[in-house]
Amino acid sequence: MTVKKKCSANMVLYELRNLNGNLLPHFFGIIFPNVMSLLLSRTVGSQVPEPQRGEVVTSMMLSMSLVMPMSIMFLGYGCLYATEVEKEIPLRMRLFGYSRGCEVRAKIAAHLILLTIAFVVFAVFHAAVMHVQKPAAASLLGLVISLYAMGVIFLVIAHSIASILRKFSLTFGVIFFLYFVIMLLTGMFGIRTEQLPGPLQAAAKLLPMTYISNDFAGFWQGGSYNFMPFLQAFLFMGAAAGILLLLTPRKKGSGVA
Repeated sequence: MTVKKKCSANMVLYELRNLNGNLLPHFFGIIFPNVMSLLLSRTVGSQVPEPQRGEVVTSMMLSMSLVMPMSIMFLGYGCLYATEVEKEIPLRMRLFGYSRGCEVRAKIAAHLILLTIAFVVFAVFHAAVMHVQKPAAASLLGLVISLYAMGVIFLVIAHSIASILRKFSLTFGVIFFLYFVIMLLTGMFGIRTEQLPGPLQAAAKLLPMTYISNDFAGFWQGGSYNFMPFLQAFLFMGAAAGILLLLTPRKKGSGVA
């Protein structure tokens, strides 16, 4: 009979070491958003009149901040966990006495630590180099909470996709496709959502990233904002992640049971 082991800090450290062996979240979650912000500010931002430049650069910063949870919790986690499922590592963890709940909590903690590091690097870089507008405390707090909540939802979606497909190649293809589709729909490629065709605009409005990328610059320094569509998009995305997670145990041998 296998003795179940308690989830400890050592498990989180193990997941951190495991995470550090994956270059995807480090490059796309830390280096990529900062480099893209710098390039966009030097190209698009330089063409904007001086009075509006601060707001435009701030809008670019908000769009690029979304890349962090998407890259670390969605792209990075999905590919890493798909590799583990394909090699039956979750099954081996059960045989060593580590429960699924313990493993998932440790993975979430490790990825949230990396997300925090990425956010600190991002904030310092933009404050020192990009000279974005100084935010109101409530606006900054709202952004941070949104990024963490978004990250957890993305991780659940990635976990579910990897558990269902059970192959790194398939998981990487699906997640990478969704990654760039989301970036396109939500304005992270420099194309504003209202410039897209009608059906794509409707799809974009179901994603909370759309509102951060397109609207948050307007209340970044304070002011009123209608959060209802933003919260509704969060609820939709969370519900979709929950439904997808419920479907995973039906896949025989998915590694999540």
